[in-house]
Order: sequence, then structure tokens, then C-alpha cells
Amino acid sequence: MRTKIFFYALSLAFLVLMGCSGDDNNGPNGETGRLSVQLTDAPFPFDLVTEANVTIFKVDARLVSDDDDDDDEMDDDESGSSFVTLMEEEITVNLLDLTNGVTEELADIDVPVGTYNLIRVYVKGVNVVLADERSFDLTVPSGEQTGIKIFIDPGLTVAGGLSSDLLLDFDVSRSFVAKGSTNSVDGITGFNFKPVINASNLSTAGTLSGTVATMDGETAVPLENAQISILDTNEEPVTSGATNVDGAYAIMGLEAGTYKVFSSMNGYVNSDTLDVEIVAANKTIQDFILEAEAVEEGN
Repeated sequence: MRTKIFFYALSLAFLVLMGCSGDDNNGPNGETGRLSVQLTDAPFPFDLVTEANVTIFKVDARLVSDDDDDDDEMDDDESGSSFVTLMEEEITVNLLDLTNGVTEELADIDVPVGTYNLIRVYVKGVNVVLADERSFDLTVPSGEQTGIKIFIDPGLTVAGGLSSDLLLDFDVSRSFVAKGSTNSVDGITGFNFKPVINASNLSTAGTLSGTVATMDGETAVPLENAQISILDTNEEPVTSGATNVDGAYAIMGLEAGTYKVFSSMNGYVNSDTLDVEIVAANKTIQDFILEAEAVEEGN
């Protein structure tokens, strides 16, 4: 009887120990947390281009060590920090598909806890297709060998047992620089690839979305390719967006705070400039109604 009690007690103690071990690995004091990385495209109202393709084959992140001085500009090889591989497979995306809140998941993985202040995105196979079906293959400056470096400021902290979400905003309008004249598709002779990618911590950033329409009597008619301009409180440009065929727009990765926002479109009177509050990890809705410009009658 005593032997049975002894083994029962030993088994119970073992189960309790295993339970505590599981809590340590997954709870607030655990050694790993969850990190997801989403890719989107800064809105690109450029109707001369139908595709902007890029193949991403690796993503890694720099984990800041205790010895680092937290200087984002330090040399990677001399920083003493370690890089954690987040993704290592080929994903080909048309960046023009990733607008108005559409994202491509690059990684969703357990990583060591700590602060990450740099992402490296390795790319190849970059090409642009114009509306006249001409295609241009572009040279990738160092992106295939050393990766495109994206600094995260302030750094993204991953806590044990919790999830952190990072948004990479690939700015097509600044990354694909057209050569020749952009007045018509025939005037474009090629592109230079100068990648610009911004990183946003989705726990401290929000989204602005809504619709733009005009009134036909009492019916709201959606406006495609209406421009959404976002300014800071000093009225300096922050970013911009464009509506889709349904007149809808969504601009992600805006740091929490107050912005000035207005909508515009050729042939319509600009909307009033509104103060809009962006709340961290939330979506702010702002719709616009544009009034058609008056048509002057001939004498």
C-alpha cells in the first residue's frame, strides 16, 4: 500500500512540475513570444503600371543584445547582436495587389523574447509590367545578398507568451522610379529599383479607412482613384492613398495621434481638411463626399 501511495505521489509531483514548466515557456516570463510580419503596399495611384512583382525569399530580424548601445545606425557585423530567421521560402507577390488593407503574411513564428530593431528582407526577381504589356526586369541593389535593411524605431519588443505584429509597408511609388516621361505609358523607357520599406508596430499604429463618393441627387456614387492626403499637425505630408473601384480606401501603419486629412480628385472640389484621431491598434473611419466642379457655359 505504501509503495502505491509513493508512486502515486511521485506521479502527481511530476505532472505538477510539467505543468509549471509549460507555464514558464508560454507565460509572461517565458523565453519565447510570437512575432508576425505582414507586407502591404503604400497606396500607389499610378494607372500606367499593372504589376510590380517582387520575390521575397528570406526575412530575418536583429535581436538587440544587452551590450548594444541601441544605435540603429551601428554596423550590423560589429553590433554583437544576433539575427533570427523569420522566413526562408520564396514568396512572389504583385505589390499592387496589396493596397487598401490587403496584406501578405511573411512570417508568424515563435522567436526569443527581447527587442528587435532591424528587419532584413532579401528579394530577387523584381519586375514591372506596364499597361501596354511591356515588361522590365530590374536590378536589385544588394537586396539579394545582404537584404533590404528596414530599421524599427522605436524597437519592437516581443514578450514571453504574447504576440507582436509588425507591418512592412513597401512604398511602390518611391521604390520603382520610372525613366523617361510619365505623361503617357509610351514615354516610359524603364525603371530604377530603389526600395523604400517602412516598418510599423501594429500595437502602436492604427488604420484610417472609409469611402469617397459624390452625390447624384440623393444617391451616393463611389469615386475610383480619389486621392486621400494625410498631413501632420504642421500640415506637412505624411502619406497618401487612393480609392478602389468601390470608392473605398484603407491606409495602415499610421502612428497613433492626430492628423489632418482631406480628399481630392480632378473635376471635383477638394473636401474640407478634417482633424482625424488615429488610435493604436484600432481602425478610424472617415468618409468623404466630393462636389463636382461647376461647368462654365460658353458665351
